[in-house]
Amino acid sequence: MDSMNMIVAKNIKRMREENKLSMEELAKLSTVSKSMLAQIERGDGNPTISTLWKISNGMKVPFDALTVRPKSPYEIVKTSEIQPILEDNGKVKNYSIFPDNENRRFAVYYLELDESSYWESQPHLKGTTEFITIFTGEIEIYADGQRFIVKKGESIRFKADAIHSYKNIGKETAKLHMILFNP
Repeated sequence: MDSMNMIVAKNIKRMREENKLSMEELAKLSTVSKSMLAQIERGDGNPTISTLWKISNGMKVPFDALTVRPKSPYEIVKTSEIQPILEDNGKVKNYSIFPDNENRRFAVYYLELDESSYWESQPHLKGTTEFITIFTGEIEIYADGQRFIVKKGESIRFKADAIHSYKNIGKETAKLHMILFNP
């Protein structure tokens, strides 16, 4: 993990370049010398809080923008560490792997449906489509007034903006991935 000096250095350089500011222009806006800015951007400097305030005010960004740790370009999610949402007295376990909390317009779920379990879902947002792939088991899906049997190794896509349901009709736990796409 980077030191705070390196985090600050990377954030300042990234924001300066995004705003198409030269080192000289940022020096004028912040009243921090060009040589000090260069030192900070290399991670060599140990800027004071007051120096960082001058830089953040000069770039017209919140102070926290200089110290925020960047989001990683990757993320490992361990299902074993996620608390599932339960339905049908715990016989349906819904793990939110990648929720749509960053306005991606999609969410990814992993579900386990015990033998004979059933879950009826309320309509999602208008235009939402579900994409499901079955990895083990066999489920019956009612969607758009139609009945579909989907087995291991098969996938289904359907409009999910109306009530729809899932029932495990196999003799084992059904495991599946679900992607909800919100246009």
